[in-house]
Amino acid sequence: MNEEFNPDEPNAVWCSDITYIWTYEGFVYLTSIMDIYSRKIISWVLNTTLEAKWVVEAITKAKATRNITNPLVMHSDRGIQYTCTAYQEATEEFINSYSKKAYPWDNACIESFHALIKREWINRFKILDYHHAYRLVFNYIDAFYNTVRIHSHCGYLSPNQYEAKYENELVNLYKNIS
Repeated sequence: MNEEFNPDEPNAVWCSDITYIWTYEGFVYLTSIMDIYSRKIISWVLNTTLEAKWVVEAITKAKATRNITNPLVMHSDRGIQYTCTAYQEATEEFINSYSKKAYPWDNACIESFHALIKREWINRFKILDYHHAYRLVFNYIDAFYNTVRIHSHCGYLSPNQYEAKYENELVNLYKNIS
C-alpha cells in the first residue's frame, strides 16, 4: 500500500489484522476487516484460537455485507493466517497486498483501530471469558465505533455517516447528469 490510506470510494481497499484480548480464561483473538475509505469495520470475528479459518470467516462475512463490483485490494501483514492456501482461495478475486517485512506502517489503519478499541473500551474491564469479550467487542464496534464515533479522516463524521454522505453525493451526481 505504500502508506496510501485515502481511496476515493468505498470497497476499493480493505485491510485486516488480528489482535489479542486477555480474559481470565485465556486469550481471545479479534480478526477485523476495515474499509480504508471510511475506516469502517465491515467484518469481525472473535475466537479462542489463531487458526486461519477465522480470517477466512471474516472475509466471507465482509463479502456478504458489501456489494463488490470492482477489483478490490485486500491488505494485511505477512502472518501465516494471511499467506496460507485457505486465505489465498478466499481472496482469489481480490488483489492481495502485504506489508513490507518488519514495516508495520503499511497496516497502520487497522493497527490503530485495534489500539483504539483496547484503549477506549476493552482495557476498562476485567474480562471474564470469551462471551464477555464478545459482548464488549460487539458493543464497541457495532453500537459505537461504526455508528457514533467521529473520525478526523471522515470530516468528523462516523464511518456510517461518511459512507452515507458518499452515497448521497453519488445519487445527486446521477440526478444532475440525467
